Amino acid sequence: MLDKLLTEQANPASAGIDARSTADILRIINEQDAQVAAAVALEIEHIARAVDAIVEAIRGGGRVFYIGAGTSGRLGILDAAECPPTFGVPAELFQGVIAGGEAAVANATEASEDNPAGGEFDLLNRGFRRGDVLVGIAASGRTPYVLGAVAAARAIGAVTVGVSCTPGSELSQAVDIPVTPLPGPEVIAGSTRMKAGTATKLVLNMLSTAAMIRLGYVYGNRMVNVKPTNAKLRDRAIRIVAECAAVDTQTAEKALDEASGNVRAAIEKLRP
Repeated sequence: MLDKLLTEQANPASAGIDARSTADILRIINEQDAQVAAAVALEIEHIARAVDAIVEAIRGGGRVFYIGAGTSGRLGILDAAECPPTFGVPAELFQGVIAGGEAAVANATEASEDNPAGGEFDLLNRGFRRGDVLVGIAASGRTPYVLGAVAAARAIGAVTVGVSCTPGSELSQAVDIPVTPLPGPEVIAGSTRMKAGTATKLVLNMLSTAAMIRLGYVYGNRMVNVKPTNAKLRDRAIRIVAECAAVDTQTAEKALDEASGNVRAAIEKLRP
């Protein structure tokens, strides 16, 4: 029953919010958002298991697929899309799949989330295989599209991770590694793009970032695999080289150019 889900409950902290001043509305939202990080912190052990599974899969030639519907699907696509420019990895290493396809990224196609066969088809049609990892995302933990994809992944022996915000959800019970932050009822009941969406984004950030750190794509805490494809990223790359090699920016820029934009190679060239 949907009305029993934590994500569907009315939040007493925001009761009567429609009659409050703008500043009061924002304070209520902010106070509720402040609970999200603490909810994610309680799931660190499970997130660590998921990261370790992702690292092992990538070392073996596997990839990571995020799948979801609506906000969940968009968050997966966002995290996947940001990995190549941040870490210099191939676009296919992290992939986002959303119910309704690319059109659903900008325009909601809510009916497509009710089709489990659609989740299975979309996942396998992308070439998902045994050595890959599937991260199913559903705030409610019951989205048929996601559950269909998880069942398909498990059937071929792939590792499955489930990110949901409802205790004891179908998704958490269907996957190998459940990650279930519980930020509580939304400020606007059922609007899981809010606290649940924020919790989900934090978890996905952790999964991809920690995996890339473990795999050596970060030097210290610097994005040494960043691709300087625009002015902002080039400036960042120069600063990273200068700081890591302890040289001035002019020397760093020259080394970066000589290394054809490869930040790590420029650092190694300059370090004694």
